[in-house]
Amino acid sequence: MKIDEFDYELPKELIAQKPSERRDVCRMMVLDRQDGTIEHKHFYDVIDYLNPGDCLVLNNSKVLPARLFGEKEGTGAKVEFLLIKRMEGDRWETMVKPGKRLKPGDSVAFSDNFRVEILDYGPDGTRIAEFHYDGIFMERLEELGKMPLPPYIERESTLEDKDMYQTVYCKEEGSVAAPTAGLHFTEELLQKAKDKGVRLAYVTLHVGIGTFRPVKCENVEDHHMHFEEYFVDEETAKTINETILAGGRIISVGTTSTRTLESAAYHDEASGKNLIRAGEGSTGIFIYPGYTFKVVDALITNFHLPKSTLLMLISALYDREKILEAYQAAVDEKYRFFSYGDAMLIQ
Repeated sequence: MKIDEFDYELPKELIAQKPSERRDVCRMMVLDRQDGTIEHKHFYDVIDYLNPGDCLVLNNSKVLPARLFGEKEGTGAKVEFLLIKRMEGDRWETMVKPGKRLKPGDSVAFSDNFRVEILDYGPDGTRIAEFHYDGIFMERLEELGKMPLPPYIERESTLEDKDMYQTVYCKEEGSVAAPTAGLHFTEELLQKAKDKGVRLAYVTLHVGIGTFRPVKCENVEDHHMHFEEYFVDEETAKTINETILAGGRIISVGTTSTRTLESAAYHDEASGKNLIRAGEGSTGIFIYPGYTFKVVDALITNFHLPKSTLLMLISALYDREKILEAYQAAVDEKYRFFSYGDAMLIQ
């Protein structure tokens, strides 16, 4: 399978640069896999497509204000950091720009009481760095860090992004990118779902830097995903498994929730069903056409980049040609694309 089979033309002006004024007023394309239809709705209409006994599975990972700007000690050179993953203690894997300026032994100051020392080179051009600070690390990061908006959002992050680039249900700090399908939900909409008899279940998958990295292999099968940590607690596994055993649908909110569910799935011999196992894990699961989904029945997602692993994932759930037809319809209808863009429901 060739990477060019997942390409499409996207006018640059359709890449959303700012969030909607209200989370749930964005547009939503609804793809029905049974009859092949496309409907054009608003996100608040999603409640009409949820049934009593369904289970919405949401990723409650919280985005870190992971972008830092500082000066190299000794030279004053301007340096940008992106925190990728906490390793142990105050050591982090980071991306640095410009990378040539920072070698092991170098230090960077972000303020009088917040600095970092480069310890070693990491994988794929990253750096292993140790932070030195007064007080509490996360408080210093909140004071000085900026939200790590994706590179296709061509502006500096603002205070508005600290709110709007988080889901209303975020809880567990650790992501360097938002699980964007969840950005459209409001607390009121989630309450409406519960009032209708829809169960809510929360998983955690911290979105890593792999989400920004393009597929460079000509053959899709040759691509290797970066590993990301996930966690499913006992209550969540119980809720999801009860839904499956009762015949309800598992509706995944976003590709990160999908990857978590499919990674935590196992076949239960007693019931003959695929269920979810509670616990921690590390997943590098790569879902592309030909994959058989174990537990996910429907997916709420955003519109994804050409040739991306996320576009491959949704093509595995439905049909590659149908997905590309839907994306062309979205372009024709001037939907807004990517992180701050409009939504899609595949059911």
